Amino acid sequence: MKKKLLVVGSINIDLVACANHLPLPGQTILGSSFDVFNGGKGANQAVAIAKLGAPVEMIACLGTDLFTERLLSGLNDAGVDTHLVQVAAGPCGVAHISRASGGENSIIVISGANRLVSAAYIDAHLEAVQRASMILVQLETPLEAVMRLAEQAWEAKVPLMLDPAPARPLPQLLLSRTSWLTPNETEAQTLLGRVNVEPAEAAERLLAMGVRNVALKLGPQGVFLAGRDCVAEQVPAFKVNAVDTTAAGDCFNGSFAVALTKGKAPREAARYAAAAAAISVTRAGAQPSLPTAEEVETFLSRAG
Repeated sequence: MKKKLLVVGSINIDLVACANHLPLPGQTILGSSFDVFNGGKGANQAVAIAKLGAPVEMIACLGTDLFTERLLSGLNDAGVDTHLVQVAAGPCGVAHISRASGGENSIIVISGANRLVSAAYIDAHLEAVQRASMILVQLETPLEAVMRLAEQAWEAKVPLMLDPAPARPLPQLLLSRTSWLTPNETEAQTLLGRVNVEPAEAAERLLAMGVRNVALKLGPQGVFLAGRDCVAEQVPAFKVNAVDTTAAGDCFNGSFAVALTKGKAPREAARYAAAAAAISVTRAGAQPSLPTAEEVETFLSRAG
């Protein structure tokens, strides 16, 4: 059986309000538009993988409300294997997103059914963990499930890619079982105790916490790689006119995982993922912004 990438994580409906700028605390402003998109960091990463043509399955939980059918259909239509997605009574996860005209955003996530992804649920799907080529996980599901997943992946010798978002301090045991940690600068600061240092030093400190490799996402400055499987270097981003950065990090993770599991070296994989992320920020919405493999290859050929 051909190995699949496995994503364990959240499925959310994104409620997106747009305005010229983000409101200050206590401020009310008039918006320019409102949209509803399929989202969730886990679902975004799974769809990013599927749209690139790689086989992927997902472990997740959905609620039973007016968004259920839409969210499940979106995954299936993209090509994600959803037979391990549980549907349980209650609300689906929701993300309330405020987006400025320059592409900046702020997000509040209400977990809903994502809270039901438990350690026991991970145990029930041990076979999926063992047969995966790589596992992607984030922090929009309970930490106990993430810890159990890391333990199972470690025992099965399956590489784990951890996106530490939403930002929070993490146990050293989890970090020591992480093959690729992919924080942005804010998330790295949280892991380092609010210490603000240059990317090279941040990566070095994260590696000292037990992580095998770090891909520190720097937005328009690219990504800084360091670890046991790569040299320490910064891979630049591609210059584009950003419209919406909502799923850029998820796009990077999914694309990076695809490239790594196809045998690309970390630098080459990061460049591929940076191209995919660059395409995604030129489009509105989370999952609608995610590119196909053909689009990424065309972008790279034109970039030279």
